[in-house]
Amino acid sequence: MCELKPTDGDPVPSPLGRGSVRARPAGEDGLRLGRRTSAGPGPTLVPAGLVVLVGPPASGKTSFVRALVAHGRIDEDAVVSSDEIRAELFGASPAEGETDAADALVFGERDRRIIARLACGGTAVAESTNVTPPSRARLLAVAGRFDAPVTMLRFDPALGALLQQHAGRGRTDVTTAEVRAFAEVMARHGGADQLYSEGAHAVHDVPGRRQGVTPAEAAARFSFA
Repeated sequence: MCELKPTDGDPVPSPLGRGSVRARPAGEDGLRLGRRTSAGPGPTLVPAGLVVLVGPPASGKTSFVRALVAHGRIDEDAVVSSDEIRAELFGASPAEGETDAADALVFGERDRRIIARLACGGTAVAESTNVTPPSRARLLAVAGRFDAPVTMLRFDPALGALLQQHAGRGRTDVTTAEVRAFAEVMARHGGADQLYSEGAHAVHDVPGRRQGVTPAEAAARFSFA
């Protein structure tokens, strides 16, 4: 069994930083994210290490990782979802799960599970929005403890498609205003150049609804060591 290192005691920032972001519409084609690094004609090989999903709510992250698991491209245990951890910890008391203290518990547990994977030389997929530099810095620091490469996969549909997808999900834990706010933050801070400057070893766009690509088709474009 791998020896696990404890996480540090620093407070974990919430994905947006509570109260720090105002929801502002980004426009129909408002997710202008700069230079793109797209998958080539064959499956893009993702090395063992940390895989960070970067995208607003309703951008297709969960559907993508479910397709990866369903088609045997990654192990189910490799996926570390902050939403699932929050449900595990606060499912019976959802209101208690929407506080700064709850965020600290959720993201601390996320880090612990990622560390468990990286300590054994495996792959961990961080399934949360990760649209802000502080949220990614936390993950990069964890990966740095193990000299694990960090691959960032971006999800960036046009805002219209994003809101349409959100409306179809019927989720009450995320509002339309919050979807817009996350999209706005990603438009500012989610470009490929910035992700590389933060320390990503590779950045790839995951095609989705806007490109007419299903989650299963998107998953087939990536392979994992």
